[in-house]
Amino acid sequence: MSRTMIQAAVTMNQLQNKLDLIGHNMANSQTAGYKARKSEFSSLLFQNINNLNAQENEENRLSPAGVRIGTGARLGATNNDFSIGSLNQTDRTLDVALMNENHFFQIQTVENGVAETRYSRDGSFYLNPVNNNQAVMLTTGDGNPVLGQNGPITIPNGFDNIMINDGGQIIVERGNQREVAGEIAVVQVNRPQVLESAGQNMFRLPDLNAFNINFGDVIQPLGAQNNLVQSGMLEQSNVDIAEQMSDLLMAQRAYQFNASTISTSDQMLGLINQLRS
Repeated sequence: MSRTMIQAAVTMNQLQNKLDLIGHNMANSQTAGYKARKSEFSSLLFQNINNLNAQENEENRLSPAGVRIGTGARLGATNNDFSIGSLNQTDRTLDVALMNENHFFQIQTVENGVAETRYSRDGSFYLNPVNNNQAVMLTTGDGNPVLGQNGPITIPNGFDNIMINDGGQIIVERGNQREVAGEIAVVQVNRPQVLESAGQNMFRLPDLNAFNINFGDVIQPLGAQNNLVQSGMLEQSNVDIAEQMSDLLMAQRAYQFNASTISTSDQMLGLINQLRS
């Protein structure tokens, strides 16, 4: 296989990854709190091949010595776009939208027996029964507990109504009395690009020690304050369908050009073999 065909084949493989990324964005265009992913390409290793002898290099040469040949392109990085999506009014009490950029809910998950705190902007919450139906817990749609200021938010049964104010406090009514049953623990992520996608519309922190980053430099807990959240609303995905379609067309054309390169190179090699025979 010629070097040109290798370059094209390598680039096609990486373009397929970009197409998969675009497809993932478009599939989640209606997912609450979803953050679009963007790809960046970079060139692979270049190799300089000296195609002239020393004397020819020294005399009357205006261009750099040798031939600089690359080995294709690769998907250099996948970054998340953390800009705020539009807000959609649902009038559902347990739907909560974060009002500020880089603010996240904390979600407790257990994977392979290991508990981990993950971060999400999806505020579609539910009440699941716990303690033999003696109480309910605030969870995500997948049943993962939403963390409050003192851990998972558990509310004893027997309340008549429930609401969430703009400070994240969960208020329940029992008869003619109101009480604060818990407070959603919202955090500010000062360096959101550090976050890694963890599936289920959530993010996780990587091993910060490997990057010499302190936890406190990334995650900042927010105390009681107004205008943190808005109940009865959900933040929509920030995926721009028009932009995704444009990227899709460009990626498909680039894929076709590289495929044509392989086809043309193959035909040329066939002609060379016929001339030799």
